[in-house]
Amino acid sequence: MATEFKNGLVRWIDSRLPIFTLIDHSVGSAYPTPRNLNYFWNFGSLAGAVLMVMILSGVFLAMNYTAHTSMAFDSVERIMRDVNGGWLIRYIHMNGASMFFIVVYIHIFRGLYYGSYKEPRELLWIIGVVILLLMMATGFMGYVLPWGQMSFWGATVITNLFSAIPVVGDKIVTLLWGGFSVDNPTLNRFFALHYLLPFVLVGVVVLHVAALHQHGSNNPLGIQHKGPQDTIPFHPYYTVKDLFGIGVFAIFFAFFVFFAPNFFGEPDNYIPANPLSTPAHIVPEWYFLPFYAILRAVTFDIGIPFTGIVFIDSKLGGVLAMFGSIILLALLPWLDRSKVRSAKFRPLYFWAFWIFFADSILLGWVGGKPAEQPYILIGQFATAYYFLHFLVILPLIAKIETPKPLPSSIAAAVTGKEKP
Repeated sequence: MATEFKNGLVRWIDSRLPIFTLIDHSVGSAYPTPRNLNYFWNFGSLAGAVLMVMILSGVFLAMNYTAHTSMAFDSVERIMRDVNGGWLIRYIHMNGASMFFIVVYIHIFRGLYYGSYKEPRELLWIIGVVILLLMMATGFMGYVLPWGQMSFWGATVITNLFSAIPVVGDKIVTLLWGGFSVDNPTLNRFFALHYLLPFVLVGVVVLHVAALHQHGSNNPLGIQHKGPQDTIPFHPYYTVKDLFGIGVFAIFFAFFVFFAPNFFGEPDNYIPANPLSTPAHIVPEWYFLPFYAILRAVTFDIGIPFTGIVFIDSKLGGVLAMFGSIILLALLPWLDRSKVRSAKFRPLYFWAFWIFFADSILLGWVGGKPAEQPYILIGQFATAYYFLHFLVILPLIAKIETPKPLPSSIAAAVTGKEKP
């Protein structure tokens, strides 16, 4: 149903191209939203805002970047020193990657806490996991582009992981490299993909939003809205709330851009790439560290003991564990079978969530440490718990937990007529 607009020009355009009606039904007064959303629901719109900042700053950087191994490092230095405003654009883009992951990780943990992955939002959640994978691929390829020491050796280590895949692994690595080592063809491939993937990401985000609007937003109570009394228009109530959140976040973002631009970076990446000099400690960007810790936790072969028969060697086991940790996120709607969504009404899940959150932080800490004891052992225990959480603890809690009574409606809980 088309929305009636007061402005004559808007009405004329909308009658021929209903773009304003689409906006109104998506993020306007015609989109009913649960009336009890808290500020944790701001992080979806924040992620969209940061994505736009990243694309715009990336386009400007690409105008001055040279994707060649002999010139890439110097072109980045030229952007920093000679291009008008280049230092600012690069610091925005460089720190924007970290801001993007901070916002998305909070968004994911909010979904875990409030059960936003449960029926009927399973596909919405899976699309979100696809977005995370695309972000990781884009972030990794972008980290390679400055062609510093950590860029080169990070690319060498991570791309070599694919060689663990039986039969086709070596061919995949050769395809990624464009040859038989990380060199100029590799840099060209990564630059092209790093430029392309954010636009693919925008398309997947559109699908994510479309899936969200099919059943509406989840809410802190985890109960479906039952009528107009439970909802309010998205505009102006949540647009104002989102704008306030963006303003506060912009201050946080600006602090790192202007006062601590290298806080999230590695000093070694200010040294030009040298294939003949390996850094003492190769680490990926901070947002990959939990998964890097899972990768390194598998230090043993899997096979038949005392026979010498190996089914999965330690390298392949680490790769499978790393990718498996992300696949488990996509399978979460079927691993957690509880009918109650929000952790506010699930006493056992409440504690399981916070232990899992602490375990994820621990994995991130271990991932940034050298591959030596006691960090290897700590990482193995943290990795084991990560998989236990999804494969054992969540299914068990769903069977034995007695949830607290749910309120009859959002309106009853919000107005205080019924205590949640």
